[in-house]
Amino acid sequence: MQRFEGTESYIATPDLQVAVNAAVALERPLLVKGEPGTGKTILAHEVAKGLGRDLITWHIKSTTKAQQGLYEYDAVSRLRDGQLGDERVHDIANYIKPGKLWDAFEADVAPVLLIDEIDKADIEFPNDLLLELDRMEFFVYELRKTVVARQRPIVMITSNNEKELPDAFLRRCFFHYIRFPDRETMEKIVEVHFPGLKRDLVQEALTVFFDVREVPGLKKKPSTSELLDWLKLLLVEDVDADTLRQRDPKKLIPPLHGALLKNEQDVHLFERLAFLNRRERG
Repeated sequence: MQRFEGTESYIATPDLQVAVNAAVALERPLLVKGEPGTGKTILAHEVAKGLGRDLITWHIKSTTKAQQGLYEYDAVSRLRDGQLGDERVHDIANYIKPGKLWDAFEADVAPVLLIDEIDKADIEFPNDLLLELDRMEFFVYELRKTVVARQRPIVMITSNNEKELPDAFLRRCFFHYIRFPDRETMEKIVEVHFPGLKRDLVQEALTVFFDVREVPGLKKKPSTSELLDWLKLLLVEDVDADTLRQRDPKKLIPPLHGALLKNEQDVHLFERLAFLNRRERG
């Protein structure tokens, strides 16, 4: 059995590797949770790359229905073609549009199927997919045929915890929570994206970054993706380690903080902290 061990562009912690490989071995969907920006969606891309599989992505929205993942029947087009006398109307298959699950089931080599942000959909959405994900087949009523998976795809499901998922659905998944990377892991991630970056700049940037995350009352803690954006800006603007090392209370807000703080509430929080800091030092 192929094993996932991360890729050159994705640092997979040992527990994450275990989770991916366990889900593949058990032939169960891997449900991945974690705060936004921790690489849940990217994980599916890297698993596909690492195992040499195609990736089929189903992005879930609040209006998405489970049926759309199986297939959709375009009755309106068929009615219109019938009124126009189009010959296509005699074959209903012309109006059946396969969904992402159908595509995954019919692939010659088992692909990675990503069901991205499943918690955005209606609460019944996960339960509506239970049978299809269990049996790896579904019935197309209009064609009176059953679509059966040629090989079981590697199913990966992401959730941002916007709503609770049904117990019946959770029982059928292998679950993994991506913990926020510790400093050592974050150094490896930075090295992958910015190879050879000056060590003193990396160390100071990480110190500032983790200090920002620890500020009480922060509405949205900056994530890995925001750290990488911030580092890129520091390089573009030629900000050096000494600038980051300054502990001037007037500069409590990090330079180019717009990459780290993503709402006015958190910016105001830092401004208040800077004001209080100045008064204390008065």
